[in-house]
Amino acid sequence: MIIHNIPQQLCYCVLQSVCEAKQAITGLPSSFQIPKVPGQDTAHAYSCCFSQEKKLSDALRISAYVFSTGLLIFTALVNIASWFMQYITLGSFWQTAWLEFYDHMEGDEWTIFLVGAALVPALAFWGFNGILLVADITGKPTFITRYRIQLGKNDPVDRKKLWKAIYTALGNQLFVSFPMLVPMFYIMKWWENTFSKELPTFQWFLVELSIFTVVEEILFYYTHRLVHHPVLYKHIHKKHHEWTAPIGVVSIYAHPIEHIVSNTLPVMTGPMIMGSHIVSVSAWFSIALVTTSISHCGYHLPLLPSPEFHDFHHLKFNQCYGVLGVLDFLHGTDKMFRQTKAFERHKVLLSFTPLSVSIPEPPKKDE
Repeated sequence: MIIHNIPQQLCYCVLQSVCEAKQAITGLPSSFQIPKVPGQDTAHAYSCCFSQEKKLSDALRISAYVFSTGLLIFTALVNIASWFMQYITLGSFWQTAWLEFYDHMEGDEWTIFLVGAALVPALAFWGFNGILLVADITGKPTFITRYRIQLGKNDPVDRKKLWKAIYTALGNQLFVSFPMLVPMFYIMKWWENTFSKELPTFQWFLVELSIFTVVEEILFYYTHRLVHHPVLYKHIHKKHHEWTAPIGVVSIYAHPIEHIVSNTLPVMTGPMIMGSHIVSVSAWFSIALVTTSISHCGYHLPLLPSPEFHDFHHLKFNQCYGVLGVLDFLHGTDKMFRQTKAFERHKVLLSFTPLSVSIPEPPKKDE
């Protein structure tokens, strides 16, 4: 957040309030203190804060106006997209395609479930990672490799480590994820909605997607921190962290126990709670696999979500445990990350200039 035209001491006062609120929520002590300014004592700093009450009030009003305007625009765009998807695309093409597929499978729910929950997400994962692997192995096309986050790493990738990662990823999919779909199938079948001939509305899918994301953030953050416990890390999670500079396929390169607890269950739980349609499940699994591949890919590509957050976790190990970063902020597990150039680069790239060029790392002391 960038605060304009507000005196420095007022900013510190606001930050102090945020830290106190964070302390009340998390129970963790706050180390933030209002710094002294030359010629001022702490009491004067506080009086300075209160003397700016009107400016703070104006800033809050402006923020509320901007937020409410943005919310209205966002709602309007969602409604337009929903109308288009429901009545032009989803209401005709996708509904017809789903019915044709359902009839082609003769209503065999197990086969439909395997196609939707296993085959389609696997194709999305390996299709996306296939493109990245070409860049990792050959260093081409330069359109991709020029966006490398950790410069000089995996250039080219170690073939021996790569094949080990591929074999492990395939093993996790075939011998861990696939068997976990069996109990999930019966849970989804119990809901009596997963294989409905009528597709969910686009609006409802967006609601489900939001819930899935929140559930994944909570479960992944805490299970991820759990496997970082020294006892579990040594025997389980250390395998995943063999890659300090990760690539896409490493997203599911993990010990089988970790793959169950941290990779699969956080993604599966949301649809099982909601009793979602198989089409929603298929879309969510595909999105989750492609998104985690982006987080591990090692390239900060234009228009794609920023992988800087999780890439920094692989670099430092004890920072940035979550997906969205919300729980990391509340628990203070992103403090180091927020002080780095990686944090400045943690945004969607909207140009073709690599962020490693526009926001470079500071020169090392010995240089």
